[in-house]
Amino acid sequence: MKRRNFIERLTYAGAGLSVSIPACVTSNISSLPARRAIAGAEAAADAVIIGGGLGGCAAALAACRNGLRVIMTEETDWLGGQIAQQGVPPDEHQWIETHGAPQSYRDYRNRVRDYYRRNYPLTDEARARELLNPGDGAVSRICHEPRVCVAVLLEMLNPYLSSGQLQILTRHKIKAAEGDGDEVQAVELINLETGDTPILTAPYFIDATELGDLLPLTGTEYVTGTEARSATGELHAPEKGNPRNHQAFTLCFAMDYRPGEDHTIDRPANYDHWSTFQPTMDPPWPGPLIDLDYSNPRTLQRKELGFHPEGIKTGDMLNLWNYRRIINRHNFRPGTYPGDVTVVNWPQNDYFPGNLIDVDEATFQKHVEDATQLNLSLLYWLQTEAPRPDGGTGWPGIRLRKDIMGTASGMAKYPYIRESRRIKAEFTVLEEHVGAENRKLVAGPEAGKTSAAFADSVGTGYYHIDLHPSTEGDNYIDFGSLPFQIPLGALLPVRMNNLLPANKNIGTTHITNGCFRLHPVEWSIGEAVGLLVSFSLQRKVIPRRVRQDKGLLAEFQTWIRSQGLETHW
Repeated sequence: MKRRNFIERLTYAGAGLSVSIPACVTSNISSLPARRAIAGAEAAADAVIIGGGLGGCAAALAACRNGLRVIMTEETDWLGGQIAQQGVPPDEHQWIETHGAPQSYRDYRNRVRDYYRRNYPLTDEARARELLNPGDGAVSRICHEPRVCVAVLLEMLNPYLSSGQLQILTRHKIKAAEGDGDEVQAVELINLETGDTPILTAPYFIDATELGDLLPLTGTEYVTGTEARSATGELHAPEKGNPRNHQAFTLCFAMDYRPGEDHTIDRPANYDHWSTFQPTMDPPWPGPLIDLDYSNPRTLQRKELGFHPEGIKTGDMLNLWNYRRIINRHNFRPGTYPGDVTVVNWPQNDYFPGNLIDVDEATFQKHVEDATQLNLSLLYWLQTEAPRPDGGTGWPGIRLRKDIMGTASGMAKYPYIRESRRIKAEFTVLEEHVGAENRKLVAGPEAGKTSAAFADSVGTGYYHIDLHPSTEGDNYIDFGSLPFQIPLGALLPVRMNNLLPANKNIGTTHITNGCFRLHPVEWSIGEAVGLLVSFSLQRKVIPRRVRQDKGLLAEFQTWIRSQGLETHW
């Protein structure tokens, strides 16, 4: 029996190392636990995608429609990543309805609207609205329920599932990987329900996980945290880098409001801690985390937010209830919903006392449990202590909607991750390429007017550079960017030939990750990677060669444009 070297799923005390190849465990395949994959001990495909978020699903759709056989795995029981398992309505730019993302992403959004029209008792006015926004949330033109994302993605993937071209393994987590030099040969999973450990083989492996989990297992070089200004030359980079300094994660939850009812939860065990917790940051946070005051992301001065669970306008202040509202009861026939439904992904439940990258499982779970306690404390505060316009306190009619997130706890199935491990890439996107202020320093007539033009562009995107408070005490870092291109070089690891990133794990810095991490950009990255695998297999070249050969690159870009990707604004 062939012997294989599996790199186990290990974590390291020295988190954030620009990694060397991790410790290996040599195993005989026959001695590993019994494996029942889809059809036996091993399963093979043209591409194996680890992670069923937006990037993973976009990669699967692109590869399947071009004839590839694909196996996609997902740690939870839902697809959809940011929108579904993490419960975050889409963060998008103002041109999203017409351009600035692949056609397939706009198709997804239109399918969401159609899903509501086909299945929900909308009012006549809402049904006729071309740009229906089910929740009318302030953050997006299409705020919708997580489970609708799951349903629509499955609808898009179902033709390939039906034909057997695509196989999806939910509740499977990456456990180990086998490599030979610059190639990944196989990955080992663990079925979180049965304990079985299937092995998957393929010519190409795509890391679409939320934290870049495949990178350390395969020995792929990566970086984490902040880079020093001396290393990147970025205006907003710190003087000293810190690989442990990551953006906060958020464990989202949903709630509705039922006037006249009392849904107050039991006082959380850690309420005394979280209700008085004041972040230690530079510049300082203005007061307790659980409050309606927070740091203005742009100025870092105290800013007051409003809150009213009936959606009523709160003066000039943003009403947090409306911010990520996913059901506006007025869009549905009277009596369908007694109140609106909103998602809590606010400054008040950002979690920054610890990070989730390169830590052991016990530490990971501790931070998730602490984030749960923060959420329950915030909910209890809203129900009992939040100031009301009438001078009273608390809204006992606020109800935790466990069913919205599909969990017994009411918390999202997975934390909302803003920052991942990032590959050491053939090309790294810097602030000078996309930052509005930094671009003004670039010589030439277009200085400060456009982002850098990339000859190897495979997509477009836009969002301001938005970094939330960090695990090492940074306050918000939030400033303008310019509509940008996604360079192929940022999707290519410096050494590995057949592993590609399809999430937040591409070649950006801590700073530029702040505008590349949003929903449509992740989709764009995933689709480009799925097409790159297809093209590389057709041409029998490694992906790096596509970028190096001008003729191949031009052919690839023409081909992906014919499939609905945009390479230029």
